[in-house]
Amino acid sequence: MIKAAYIHIPFCHQICHYCDFNKVFLKGQPVEEYLDHLELEMKYTLQQVPTNEVKTIFIGGGTPTALNEAQLERLLKIIKEQLPSWSNDLEFTIEANPQDLTKEKLTVLKEGGINRLSIGVQSFNNELLKKIGRTHQQNDVFEGIKRAREVGFENISIDLIYSLPNQTIDDFRETLTQAFSLGIEHFSAYSLIIEPKTVFYNLMKKGKLPLPSQESEAKMFELLMDEMQLHGYHQYEISNFAKEGYESKHNITYWNNEEYYGFGAGAHSYVNGKRVANAGPLKKYMTLVAGQGSPHVEEHIVSNQEKMEEELFLGLRKSMGVSISYFNEKYGISLKDIFKEAINENIERNLLMIEDDYLRLTREGKLLGNEVFQSFLV
Repeated sequence: MIKAAYIHIPFCHQICHYCDFNKVFLKGQPVEEYLDHLELEMKYTLQQVPTNEVKTIFIGGGTPTALNEAQLERLLKIIKEQLPSWSNDLEFTIEANPQDLTKEKLTVLKEGGINRLSIGVQSFNNELLKKIGRTHQQNDVFEGIKRAREVGFENISIDLIYSLPNQTIDDFRETLTQAFSLGIEHFSAYSLIIEPKTVFYNLMKKGKLPLPSQESEAKMFELLMDEMQLHGYHQYEISNFAKEGYESKHNITYWNNEEYYGFGAGAHSYVNGKRVANAGPLKKYMTLVAGQGSPHVEEHIVSNQEKMEEELFLGLRKSMGVSISYFNEKYGISLKDIFKEAINENIERNLLMIEDDYLRLTREGKLLGNEVFQSFLV
């Protein structure tokens, strides 16, 4: 039974230079019409693939908080009406931009059932924020989080990005110092990845993107891991750090290779053994929903071999790693046998270890995670 739902809101006030998610400038867009079609898609999907209870809901984007108060209220009402009975311990997250966190919007979110905020901060260096296309400044983060606390939010996460253009290790150290002063419950921190069709990609192709060296990037990651541990945040996944009990239940769904709904333009689902992609362009998405209920443009039935590979490269992202006995029981085959070569090779390189019942990354393995994951793909 599916317990998790992702909902995509593709509207943004500003397009960041590194972002390749499905998004459009908010101005002049048919937001109300989009919400109508989102409601239709949810209704149709849940008739086809019902569930009796959801445990996690995640509204991502784009920038969901770019919507005005009335639109946010409507969005939350649609979700409450369409998704079946919420569990008592439901984790309900929304992504937010710091400058959108007005008292009015925060009140709408809280009253609509949101109990976790994921705020896109990226850096506390105002000059760097400008260079990467962000419109907020350091002070907006402090003010927004202060207001969120006043409204009653007790579970707040922020996103950080390191290895940004011209960023030094000292710059990143200062960002971490500022971040820890917030006293929040969770951090996600990623190294910059240059994706096609982004401003940064075009600059890189012209030789105009001065990125830190690989060695500097590795040092920033090690600094991140050390500082998080020092400040009481445990690294439960390669890029995610939490105070005890504040791990992201929704993202753990992905890393556990469990199924989930994906609603909205460009969203992805994993239902009944199929990975499904929705149409990305708004007009196409709405036309498909209006015509057939479903906006699916790609469907892939996941083979047993692919499921086992995904179990490894997703599960190894978690610090706990992959349970050998659980894998053997789930797939009726020995993990150590089917991936013998990859396991032995990575253990020899000190990138993987087996401890008790778990296959997990070593500290060095975390630094070379992508290489390890790649080794499990046939």
